[in-house]
Amino acid sequence: MLSGKQKRYLRALANDLNSTFQIGKEGLSDNLLSGISDYLKANELVKVSVLKSCDTSINEIEIDVCSACKCELVQCIGRTLIFYRRSKEHKIVLPWVSK
Repeated sequence: MLSGKQKRYLRALANDLNSTFQIGKEGLSDNLLSGISDYLKANELVKVSVLKSCDTSINEIEIDVCSACKCELVQCIGRTLIFYRRSKEHKIVLPWVSK
C-alpha cells in the first residue's frame, strides 16, 4: 500500500505523461487489461482516460483494473486514472516513509 507521500511523488511523475490507454464504449476487454498489465510491467506507471461514451462507472473501472492487473490506484481526477505497479527492475524509486 502506498503512503500519501509516495502517491504525491507518483502524481508529480504522472503529470507529464500523456494518456496511454483510452476506455471507450466497449468498456474493459481482456485485450485492454493485458495491454495495461504489460505497460505496467515495462514502465510501472500508466495514465488511463475514460471516454464519455463509456457506460461503465469510473469506480467500477478502477476496481476492475486494480484487481485484474494487481496494481494500485494513485489518483482519479475526473475521467483520468493513474495506476502504479512495482516491477522487478524498480525503474521508479519511491521515497521511503518512516513510521
